[in-house]
Amino acid sequence: YQKILETAGLTFSGFSAENHLVETIELPNHPFFIASQFHPEFNSNPRDGHPLFTAFIQAALAQRAGGLDAEVTQ
Repeated sequence: YQKILETAGLTFSGFSAENHLVETIELPNHPFFIASQFHPEFNSNPRDGHPLFTAFIQAALAQRAGGLDAEVTQ
């Protein structure tokens, strides 16, 4: 299904080093769509958040301030 999903706009952006399994996917035309197979919360704490969490908070704040489109563009 990977080729079909890529044709529809999904990006397979991260793969495991050992067996090249998909670990992260993104939807570039969406204000913030990132999915991960791994667990970023295991490498995060309140003082030093994982980059995925930090980026999500920054995107949410930007959207709230009007810096990002509220609707998905296609």
